[in-house]
Amino acid sequence: MTMPKALLLMLSHGMLAAAGFAAGIYALPILIAPTSPTAADLSAATGDIRYSAEFRRSLKGSDALHWGEGTVAIGEHSISLVGELAPGPDYKLYLSPEFVETETEFLALKSQMQLVGDVRTFRNFLLPIPAGVDPAQYNSLIVWCEAFGEFITAAQYQIGAQ
Repeated sequence: MTMPKALLLMLSHGMLAAAGFAAGIYALPILIAPTSPTAADLSAATGDIRYSAEFRRSLKGSDALHWGEGTVAIGEHSISLVGELAPGPDYKLYLSPEFVETETEFLALKSQMQLVGDVRTFRNFLLPIPAGVDPAQYNSLIVWCEAFGEFITAAQYQIGAQ
């Protein structure tokens, strides 16, 4: 086997291995995600809705791989989404005192945000609000990928914090 042919084979196999690895990283969260709650489950669990907002794909920090869309409802004890998020690992939901729509803005305010919990489903989600946390003290919800430091989506549910 000639040197150029061996180099070409190594390069092509390396590229194929890298593509397979990337596809595995993308597919793994989808494969291990728990069953998403139904709209009826979300409605029953959220109870009286105190606030609602919309996740939109058109935010500055969102792109083809990092987005969310749908209606978010904040009840007395839980936060729910009827909609979809781009699949990914290690998503977290935060309450924020200000609306942000980029990674830079998120990182600047992260110390002032309240972690609600892990988002493990990509079609609809339901998360309990931690004890002692009052969503009225915040005005926005942010979905953030902790593992890769990626902004996913955000929604403002009230103008200014109370």
